[in-house]
Amino acid sequence: MTTTRRAVLAGSAAVATGALLGTSEAQALPRTGAKPKPTVVLVHGAFADASGWNGVAAKLIRDGYQVIAPANPLRSVATDSAYLASVLATLSGPIVVAAHSYGGIVATNAAAGNPNVKALVYVAAFAPDEGESLLALQTRFPGSKLSEAALDFRPYGEGLVDGYIKKEFFHDVFAGDVPKSTTDLMHAGQRPADARTLGEPSGAPAWKTIPSYYLVARNDQVLPAEAQRFMARRAGSQVREVGASHVAMISQPAVTADLIKHAAR
Repeated sequence: MTTTRRAVLAGSAAVATGALLGTSEAQALPRTGAKPKPTVVLVHGAFADASGWNGVAAKLIRDGYQVIAPANPLRSVATDSAYLASVLATLSGPIVVAAHSYGGIVATNAAAGNPNVKALVYVAAFAPDEGESLLALQTRFPGSKLSEAALDFRPYGEGLVDGYIKKEFFHDVFAGDVPKSTTDLMHAGQRPADARTLGEPSGAPAWKTIPSYYLVARNDQVLPAEAQRFMARRAGSQVREVGASHVAMISQPAVTADLIKHAAR
C-alpha cells in the first residue's frame, strides 16, 4: 500500500470516528431549551392519609413529574401549615401544590410567600380567606352530611380531642362512589384530626397572589358543591367540575391528574 493511500484511509477513518463521536455527544447533551416540569406536592386532608393520592401520583410519575405526598400532621392549622411550609422550602424549582379537603387550608397558608409555588390546585378542598375557619365554610351552605352524629371524638393527651368518621357513616358521607370494600379499608386506616382544626382561623391566603385551579366535586356530601363554587369564584380559580364524591382524587384520578398537569404548564 502506498504512503498516499495509507494517508487517505487514515484520514477517512478519523473523519468517520469524529462523526460518530459527535453524534454520540450530541445525543448525550441535555435539551437546554426544555422547560423543567414542576415538582407536584400532594396534600391530604382529615380522615385520610397520603395513599388517597396514589392513583393521581401514579399518573403524574408516569408522565415525568417528581411527586411528593407528605404526611399532613392534622394537629392544628398553624402546626400543619408550618410543617408543609418547611417541606416546600426544601424544594428547588417550580412547585405545584394540590390539596384535598382540609389540606386546602394547610396549602393556603403554607404556600404563602414561597416564590417557587407557581400554582395551587384545590380538589374538593377548603380555600379560606383570612380569618375563616373550616367549620364556618363547611356550614355556610346547606348540604353537608358530616354532622356531629357522624363523628367519633376521642380524647388524647392533656385535654385534647381527636375526631374520626364513624364506620356506619364513612362510605355514604365521605366516599360514596368508591367500592365499599375499599372504603372499609379507608375507614380502618383513617388518620384523625385534632378537633382544634375545625375552628382555628386561617391566615393570609396564598390564592391572592398565586394562580389557582379548583376541581368541584358535584356529589360531595362533606363540603357542599355550592361552598366549593363559592370559594373557587372568590379565589379567581380556573374551575372544572366532576360528578364525584368528596374523594374525587380517588374515584376520578384521571380528571384530577389532568387538572394538575394543566396547572403545571
